[in-house]
Amino acid sequence: MIEAVGLTKRYGAKTAVYNLSFQVRPGTVTGFLGPNGSGKSTTMRMILGLDNPTAGRVTIAGYPYRRLPNAPRQVGALLDAKAVHGGRHARNHLLSLAQLSGIPASRVDEVLGVVGLTEVAKKRSKGFSLGMGQRLGIAAALLGDPQVLLFDEPVNGLDPEGILWVRNLMKSLAAEGRTVFVSSHLMSEMALTAEHLIVIGRGQLLADMSVREFIAANSAGFARVRTPETEPQQREKLTSALTEAGGQVLPEQDGALRVTGLPLPRISDLAHDADVRLWELSPHQASLEEAYMRLTQGAVDYRSTADQLGGFQQPQPPGLAPGIAPPVPVPGQDQPGWYPPPAPQQGGQPNPYAGQAAAPQAPAQPQGATPPEHTAMLRTLPAPQQEQQTAMLRKLPEPQQPPQPQAEAQAQPLPQEQPPAAEPTKSATSDNEDATR
Repeated sequence: MIEAVGLTKRYGAKTAVYNLSFQVRPGTVTGFLGPNGSGKSTTMRMILGLDNPTAGRVTIAGYPYRRLPNAPRQVGALLDAKAVHGGRHARNHLLSLAQLSGIPASRVDEVLGVVGLTEVAKKRSKGFSLGMGQRLGIAAALLGDPQVLLFDEPVNGLDPEGILWVRNLMKSLAAEGRTVFVSSHLMSEMALTAEHLIVIGRGQLLADMSVREFIAANSAGFARVRTPETEPQQREKLTSALTEAGGQVLPEQDGALRVTGLPLPRISDLAHDADVRLWELSPHQASLEEAYMRLTQGAVDYRSTADQLGGFQQPQPPGLAPGIAPPVPVPGQDQPGWYPPPAPQQGGQPNPYAGQAAAPQAPAQPQGATPPEHTAMLRTLPAPQQEQQTAMLRKLPEPQQPPQPQAEAQAQPLPQEQPPAAEPTKSATSDNEDATR
């Protein structure tokens, strides 16, 4: 049995666990639930002696973990499936753990068969998938055939067959009288695996009860009632009868009625007295997930917000191939007299010294022909606009070519910059003349 009394753990100014007290009894699977950051992993680390509590104590079979004789033979744990040397084979990893704890090598082959890793026993663990790593971690926890087992998220990365196997394994271990403590965020799986729940939020105990009691205490059941869809007057008649009897009636989207405050037999009697035919009368019990969300909604530290860029990308126009960006609208494109601009120059940025060399003359275009750069731009337009723009281009006057500079002037080399002449020194004669003056 695991027992925690007043367990508290602080990391500087942050309190991870505060005054936590609970018991994990043998013979049952106990689920350990709580939001991210609630202190579940910290609590499990303190149970295994990996972290020292700031206050309080936690014991296993009446002893702290560090005082248990040959603790690996009595306690098995899976806290981090990645805590494996990637260069070791799966069998060698388990064999090293067995030798440290005095466990025979034959047990290594047994647990490899239990978790289904016999065929990959001689493969390096760094090549394992997440699910295979989880199986190897479970094998390490089962190595010493312990009476107390702790598992932190044991079904992460497992396929449906693996999840079912873990569920049956937990139940079989608890049926043998062992203490099984399982932490998980999968509410649907906990509802099928655990019989008792310990729920914490922000390091404090929120619930310590059976799964059935937890659901009943944190949810409200209701009855689902449906009348013939072709007779809406019977639905209204039943609603009035149930309301007068003290029930609360809420319509659902599919046309059914959600009734609370009245048991099913009473609803049936009221429908019979009102001469209303019922197509459905069924009880509804909230799931573990609904009850958990209702209890822990005030203890969640990390909440998501709506994406501010939701709907930022505009829908593609009809007929446009997926992945092709729609054409960007050009200002004035639909105005009379608009024509596409010429294509950009090839080769990147224009040459700043382009005026210093004779520019090649473009071949003359026939009268009334469309320039090639305009033709390339016209191809991007729909067919009706192509014909309209082509007709308009033919009516435009020919553009005047700018005058080209003379070849002789362009061929002249640029003047070389001469260094400044040295300042002449004054001679002695000039000095004498200045003195005479």
